Amino acid sequence: MRLGIFAKTFAGTAPGTVIDQARAAGYSAVQYNMACSGLASMPDDISNDTAAAVAMAARRAGMTVAAVSGTYNMIHPDGAVRAKGLVRLEILARACAALDTRVITLCTGTRDAEDQWRHHPDNETPEAWSDLIAEMEKAAEIAERYDLDLGIEPELANVVNSAAKARHLIDQLGSPRLKIILDPANLFEMEPPDRQRDIVSEAIDLLADRIVMGHAKDRIAVGIFTTAGNGVLDYRHYVGRLVSAGFEGALITHGLEAAEAAGVAKFLAGVLAECGVELAA
Repeated sequence: MRLGIFAKTFAGTAPGTVIDQARAAGYSAVQYNMACSGLASMPDDISNDTAAAVAMAARRAGMTVAAVSGTYNMIHPDGAVRAKGLVRLEILARACAALDTRVITLCTGTRDAEDQWRHHPDNETPEAWSDLIAEMEKAAEIAERYDLDLGIEPELANVVNSAAKARHLIDQLGSPRLKIILDPANLFEMEPPDRQRDIVSEAIDLLADRIVMGHAKDRIAVGIFTTAGNGVLDYRHYVGRLVSAGFEGALITHGLEAAEAAGVAKFLAGVLAECGVELAA
């Protein structure tokens, strides 16, 4: 298993700058964002040289590009906005071979027109689900064309807001390209410890065959997100259940400041060691 971090945690607009900082903090993988190459996160063009520079920086640092961010609002109420996001998704997909990654992360979206991470009551409507299926079918076609996987993350604010809905999407879409990024802190806000552990166990049991990446952040008792290890999440339970399910992908932390990165790497490495996981160098 590899321990990784969002590259965007670190300041810089050149891949070597951010990847070297990640390596120095104790990580061997990054979830890359094209903003770390001085572009928009979902750019209108990615040159071969720009993409290759990311892979070269990673190889030089002994790092893996576990995934690249391709998030856009897949159920935005304006179809033209969705269409633009899909065009940019294909631009990113075309660059993935040069980036040396096979996973693009997605956001299943919200009917909120301003913020793709903010809940909207219309997320629960049949129309929202229908739009998601239509958009995911197009995204899966792109993934098939470029031999990639698409990682979605169940999150409370999005249309796929639970492990059960993620499983329903997988089964309805029927594409092997659709994978899961599991972040247990996105599955609850405020729950007692036993219930939290049940939620995490149920999610892993339901989605184990599709989990391509684990995420690592935390929540404090009042429900607000915090840095991994500083909250109420039972990390030993989470990691232990991933290991029991046969997960061997990257565990990627985010939602932290650069100054916290080394401490979080030490915390997560300790948890992984307790669970019998040997980290890739």
